[in-house]
Amino acid sequence: MQSSHNLTFTSATQPYSMLLAGFGGVVLVLFLVSCSSIPLMQRGTPPGEESALPPRYSMAFIIHGDGDYLYHDPQGNARRADQEAFLEATTVAERNPQAQVFIFHEIRRKHALLIFPRRDGKFYYYRHGQLLAQESYWRDQGQSRFDPEVTLYHRFRAGEQPQPLRLFFYFGHEIPEFGGAGYDASYSQRTFTVLDLADGLKRIAPDSSRFDLIVLSTCFNGTPYTIAALAPYARTIVASPDNLHLSYFDLQPFERLDVGLRDGDMAGFAKIFARQTFDRLTEDIQTAVTVAVYDVDSVQGYLHAVDSVYYHTLNTLKGQTPGSIKHCDCADDPVYVLPGMSEGVEVFYRPSRFGRLKQKQNHSGWECWMLLN
Repeated sequence: MQSSHNLTFTSATQPYSMLLAGFGGVVLVLFLVSCSSIPLMQRGTPPGEESALPPRYSMAFIIHGDGDYLYHDPQGNARRADQEAFLEATTVAERNPQAQVFIFHEIRRKHALLIFPRRDGKFYYYRHGQLLAQESYWRDQGQSRFDPEVTLYHRFRAGEQPQPLRLFFYFGHEIPEFGGAGYDASYSQRTFTVLDLADGLKRIAPDSSRFDLIVLSTCFNGTPYTIAALAPYARTIVASPDNLHLSYFDLQPFERLDVGLRDGDMAGFAKIFARQTFDRLTEDIQTAVTVAVYDVDSVQGYLHAVDSVYYHTLNTLKGQTPGSIKHCDCADDPVYVLPGMSEGVEVFYRPSRFGRLKQKQNHSGWECWMLLN
């Protein structure tokens, strides 16, 4: 028989025992959620049942958010550029009834209870304007940079017969042409370069086919090296050879492609998009704005002509400190001013409203490197 003292002690401590047990259960669940290799997924209508019609357009977005993307709008409001891009991409996905849309949002790694790592990638799959799948994933799985994204892309993509018009978008900081360590705040030792992006595009593209349009919403990636690296996987590329100051390209023109791109003229549509993006950027910021459209086949002659010079420059710069090099318009370096420099390039440019370059009236559409004295 238990004594009355023991009964009283047991009764008094029972709520605390239950609380501890409950807390332990929460910790266990968080641990399992954080460490499980099984993806967390919410799915609506199973793919294939929402419509018998194959998608006419296929869009893939990679939005890098594992870094400093805080900026302030003209009214002084603090915003996160990657979150803004994500919201615009979801709007595009919801307003395209004839498209399938893949959205990958790469976020900073966080920890549950400051201990257990949480998944740092979020994936969303839309078809015909409906969200069909939502999944969290680990971004550091696999040997190549985009292994997780490539796997998810091929798992969910609809059969592409007849082949749809295919578009790819990358939103983030300038993609390095060499080095690339520290691009991700969560992985200081992991590198990321233009060649990593090219490898991802190669493995996403079915049967070595090219994307009809690639949009690089980044700073300083309108370079001969970057365009040449991505050329095997694109017909048209829109990029900026200048600094965007985290002001992302406006995605509004990609809403309702069944209306805006009805004739299938992607090259013409890319120029309309670039023009609208340029107009929006020039309204919001005072620094220089440059948006360029590259017809990949038409720029091949110029790329081949400057290939060896540009590679030599990159190899020279690899041993330099960041403060000793800077970007410049390729037209400012005579070695790059060659016949055919402007062939296949549509440039929208406005000089800075202030500073030493405010009198610069033109931009070649190509960005190069310069070693400071």
